[in-house]
Amino acid sequence: MRHLVPGQKLSLKQLLIFAGLMVTLSMGIRHGFGLFNLPITSANGWGRETFALTIALQNLVWGIVQPITGAIADRYGALKIMIAGGVLYALGLVGMAISTDTLNFYIAGGLLIGLAQTATTYSVIYGILGRNVAPEKRVWAMGIAAAAGSFGQFLMIPVEQGLLSQFGASDALLALAMMASLMIPIAWMLREPQMQHQHQRGDQTIREALAEAMRNPSFGYLTLGYFVCGFQVVFIAVHLAPYLKDLSKIYPEVGAPIVATTALALIGLFNIFGTYSAGVLGQRFPKRYLLSGIYITRSFAIMAFVWLPLSPVTTYVFAATMGFLWLSTIPLTNAIVAQIFGVKHLSMLSGLVFLSHQLGSFCGAYFGGYLFDQTGSYTVVWNIAIALGFIAFLANLPVKEQSIHRLIPA
Repeated sequence: MRHLVPGQKLSLKQLLIFAGLMVTLSMGIRHGFGLFNLPITSANGWGRETFALTIALQNLVWGIVQPITGAIADRYGALKIMIAGGVLYALGLVGMAISTDTLNFYIAGGLLIGLAQTATTYSVIYGILGRNVAPEKRVWAMGIAAAAGSFGQFLMIPVEQGLLSQFGASDALLALAMMASLMIPIAWMLREPQMQHQHQRGDQTIREALAEAMRNPSFGYLTLGYFVCGFQVVFIAVHLAPYLKDLSKIYPEVGAPIVATTALALIGLFNIFGTYSAGVLGQRFPKRYLLSGIYITRSFAIMAFVWLPLSPVTTYVFAATMGFLWLSTIPLTNAIVAQIFGVKHLSMLSGLVFLSHQLGSFCGAYFGGYLFDQTGSYTVVWNIAIALGFIAFLANLPVKEQSIHRLIPA
C-alpha cells in the first residue's frame, strides 16, 4: 500500500490558503450557472428542461465518479487528479460556450465539468486535510475550506453577472474557462510529500472499507441526509433566478436581475459565516444535532419564503438564511465520516456519501425544470424540498459519532 513518508506533512498555512483557493474557484464558478439558464436557453431556443438536465447530469456524474476519484487520490496522492480536474473544468466551460446543440452542451456542461468537480472540490481536498491536519483541528480546517468555497460563491456571482452583462453568455463562459485554468498551478501547491510503497500489517483494503461503511447504520443516515442537502441547494441555485422572474408578473419589484444576483451573492456571503461556524461548533457540540438543526431550519426558511408575500427584502432574508445553512453540512458530515472510519480512505468514503448528495442534486436540478415545464410552476418542488428537510432532520438524530474499534487498526 502507499502511505505518506512518516513525519512529512504540508504546513497548515499552505494547506488552508491553497485548498481555499481551489474550492473558491471550483465551487464559485459552478454557483453562478443559474444566471446562465435563461440567456442560454433563450439564445438557442431550448426549454428550461435542457439546461436543468445539463446541470443535473453534471451533478450525477460528479456524484457517481467521486468515490473512484477519491479512492485514487487516497492511494496515489491528489496532485495529478487535481491537475486533470483543472484541465477538464476549462474544457467544459469552453464547450458550453461554443455548443449550439443539446448533445454537445450535455457533454461539456454535464460530463466534463462533472468529472472536473470530482477532482477539485471537497472530497479530494478533505482527504488532503485529513492526512495533514491533527484530529483536534480537523473539523475546524474543513470548516475553513468550506468557508473558502462559500467566499467563492459570494465573489463569483457578481463577477459572472458582470461578464454576462458586458460580453454575453458565450464570451462570459470563455472568460470563466481562463479562470478555471488557474486550478492547475494551485494543485501543484497542494502536492503532498512523496508517497512510497510501504506495506503495513493489518492495512484495510478498499473493499473492506466499503463493506465496513455499508454495514454501519450511521453511514446510511448521513447518506440520506446528504441526499436532501443536494436536492435543496441545487434546486435553489439553478431555479431561484427563473422563479423570481416568473413571479415578477405578480410582484414586479423582484423581476429585476439585480434581485436574483444579490440573492445568490448573499447565499455565498452568509455561507462563509455558516460553514466557518459549523467547523467551530463541530469541535464543541455533537455534530449530528447540528446537522439535524440545519435541515429543519432550512425547511422552515423555505416555508416562509414561498408562503409569505414576495419582495426583494423577503428574498434577501431567505437567501441570507439559506446561505448560512448552505454548505455547513459539509464539514460536519465529512468530520463524522473521519471520526467513525479514520482518514485512510476518507476521500473515497466522503465521495460515497457525496454520491447521495449528487443524486439529490440531480433530482433537484432536473425535476425543478421538468415539473415546471409540466405544471408551469415551481410549487410542487418547493413542497418536496420542505418535506425532505423534515426527513433529514429525523435521519441525523440517531447517528453515532464514536470511532469504530477494530481488532487490527486500519
